Amino acid sequence: MTAPEPPQPPAPPQPRNPLHGVTLEAMVVALHAHYGWQELGQLVPVRCFQSDPSVASSLKFLRKTPWAREKVESLYLFMLREQRRNAPGGR
Repeated sequence: MTAPEPPQPPAPPQPRNPLHGVTLEAMVVALHAHYGWQELGQLVPVRCFQSDPSVASSLKFLRKTPWAREKVESLYLFMLREQRRNAPGGR
């Protein structure tokens, strides 16, 4: 009989990380809403955005492809900065 594993400590808070708590699906949906599939496929040139794109196919590809996921995360952060900059009363 093995001893039960001790409980995991809670993850440290990440107040300065803008991606903390944002799912990959939320990023893809927001990017699609902002840019559309065509422009998204130009900004991140991967087939899941260019050929018969969908959120589901994009998530499947991005979860298996770290370099593409990093590009999507970077574009998402860029989009957030641009939205803040262009918002009334923004910097």
